[in-house]
Order: sequence, then C-alpha cells, then structure tokens
Amino acid sequence: MNPLFHMFFQKNRQLVNHLNEALKEHGLFHSQWSILFLLHKNGPMSLTEIWKYLNVEAPTITRTATRLQTLGWIVRVEGADKREKIIALSDFAKEQFPHVEASVLAFEAKITQQLSQQEEQQLMELLKKLEG
Repeated sequence: MNPLFHMFFQKNRQLVNHLNEALKEHGLFHSQWSILFLLHKNGPMSLTEIWKYLNVEAPTITRTATRLQTLGWIVRVEGADKREKIIALSDFAKEQFPHVEASVLAFEAKITQQLSQQEEQQLMELLKKLEG
C-alpha cells in the first residue's frame, strides 16, 4: 500500500474520532452532523440528494435520517412526489444548531492551529487533485 494512502486513511479515522468527541455533548456523531449541516446550508433536501452529495449508500442515509428524526433533529416534509422522502431541520435543530456549530468550529480550529492560511489552502488544493 502506498504510504500516502495509509497516512490519509489513518488521519481520516483520527479526525472522525476527534469530531465525534466534540459532538458527544450534543448526542450526535459526525455522520449525523453531515446531514444537519447540509440541511442548514441548503434547506429541505430529499434523501436521494443527500446520499448523492455525501457519496454514501442510500440505506446508510435512511438509517441516519431515521435516527435523527427519532432524536427530534429533523422532520419529514411532503414533496411534489409522495414517494420522495424530503427532510428538514426541526425547530429543535434550528435552536440547537449554533451550539453544535460552535463545538465543530472549536474542533476545526484546534485541528488546524498548526497550519498557516497558506498551508491550509495548499492542502485543500492538493486534496482536490486527488478527486481524479
């Protein structure tokens, strides 16, 4: 295995674990935060739009959305097509979002504190090149 990919995968796992720790006080995991962030940014979305954007299998998104609904973070809304499953942030989520976002921003600041603005930009550019 190319050492670059080994390091990349290890860092990814480490980042996910640290983010999960930052989200723990809100009762959330990184996969749930990804959906909440998307809904905050884009407004109501179909489950199909979400799994395509996140590049995750549909059943995984369905399970995560069901859990978020059970926890009161999202609500289902009717779409033009009754078969289409559209979700949106609940009032509870809208109220709690700034607190969760603050935890995520603190996590991000801690992780990137050793990088200059230029290094951060360079890393983003290098990661974009890996898209293929």
